[in-house]
Parts: sequence; C-alpha cells; structure tokens
Amino acid sequence: MEEHRQQNIRTRRHSIWRYSREGLFQQESDVLISEFAATIYLNGRELVTLLCTPEYLEDLAVGFLAVEGLLAQPEDLEQVIADYQRGQIWVRSSKAPLATEPNFLKRCLTTGCGKGSAFIKLDEVKELTPLAQTLQVTPPQINSLMGELRDRSELFRATGGSHSAALCSSDTFILYREDLGRHNAVDKIIGRCWRRNINPKQYFLLTSCRISAEILLKAARMGIEIVISRAAPTSLAVNIAAQLGVTVVGFARGGSFNLYTYPERVKI
Repeated sequence: MEEHRQQNIRTRRHSIWRYSREGLFQQESDVLISEFAATIYLNGRELVTLLCTPEYLEDLAVGFLAVEGLLAQPEDLEQVIADYQRGQIWVRSSKAPLATEPNFLKRCLTTGCGKGSAFIKLDEVKELTPLAQTLQVTPPQINSLMGELRDRSELFRATGGSHSAALCSSDTFILYREDLGRHNAVDKIIGRCWRRNINPKQYFLLTSCRISAEILLKAARMGIEIVISRAAPTSLAVNIAAQLGVTVVGFARGGSFNLYTYPERVKI
C-alpha cells in the first residue's frame, strides 16, 4: 500500500520567467523535482539524513543500511516504518550494531547527496570476495536495455533533475527507480530486493549516472557482476571493479559503449 501514498509527490510546479532567444522574458509554469529530507532512525537512534525524492522511503532506508553493512542479511530486518509527512524512517533490527558513532567518525566524504558521507571505507575492498563470472550479456542486449532505461525516465524528462537505476536480466526490467540522488536510486533498488526476497546477484545494474567508487561498491556488496551506465566511470571505480570481479560498461548510448573491466562477460 505504500506506493499509493507516494503519488503526485515527486514534482512541484513553480512560476518562472523564461528568457527567449528573441531577448524577451515570458512568465511560465515549470515543473521542479521534489527535494525531501528523510532521517533514518536505527533502533530508535538518529543515524543519518538523506536528501531524496519522497517515495519508496522504506526501500531507501533498508537499501542504505544494507550497502553500508549495518544490516548483514535480509533476515536481520525486523520492521521498517516511514512517516512521509515528517520525513522519518524507523528501522528496527536486534542484529544491527548498537553503537554507530565509530562508523561516523571513520566515514569518508563522497560525491553523493544528503550529508555526503558513507560508512563504507575504501580499505574494506580487500575484505570483499571477488565475484564469480556467472552472467553474460550481448551488445544488442546492452543497447536495448539502455534504450528502455532512457524511455522510462519520465521524472527526468519532466524536470531534468533526476537519476535513474534499474535491475535487469538480459531482456527484462526487474526493478526501476528514479531519484534526485544517484545513490538513492540504487539504494531504493537494493532495499526493494531485500524486502521482496529478490536476489540481485542474478541481474545487472543499469544507471544513468557516472559509475563512482561508492556506486561500484554498492553493486559489489550485493554480488552484482555487471554495472552498465550511459555515463563515465571513475578511475577508482574501475580499479575497484578490477579487484572485485565486476564488469564495468560505460558510455552505453547511441548504439556503442566502452568496456573497462572483464570484457569476457560481453559476448559478441
């Protein structure tokens, strides 16, 4: 039922003055993406505030806690309740760490939204097990999937202010989310997987945003072998992908793409 509470909250209309090539101002109505502050409480303790598009807040909180390692497995989640009016998400788990302050003291600044921080430390890369190569994809499938990602991006077409992410098989979209924050879009995908017993290891991650180190780590933590984007990866993301066995596909648009790691997963 939570999706029914989210209708018509992704955008807001605002009066603007548009300057034309003819040198004239004209007053119009424009569509803006909603920016919403949502605070996650873990076992009653305030943890972090994320700036996000105000939908799928339960999935956002669970996905965030999962990729940051504060929830080790789906069975650890006991309850998640979101208050869409106050911007509060309450998560309960008896298995979660009781003290999170040391994690905050060790957090690293990222290029993300909200407080711009993550609990994931880059030295944790060596603790992750490299992924096995069990999946394959073809160039036509990559181009088709990225075309569908573009076509589904209704919020971006309306506002120009969102990122999109999707979990896919070689020919089917399993989950799709848009958000003003690229990390949020991915976390909402992961959170829904945890809450609906979907195994992300069977699928690819598609995104409209650049593949940064933190986006790559989110995918690797969830066992996702292939990450595809219409944008560029960073050098650190590619280095981490090489260590963790993740295939990185960038600039997937207009019928072409670049392969940065493990090209053997892409079959011609």
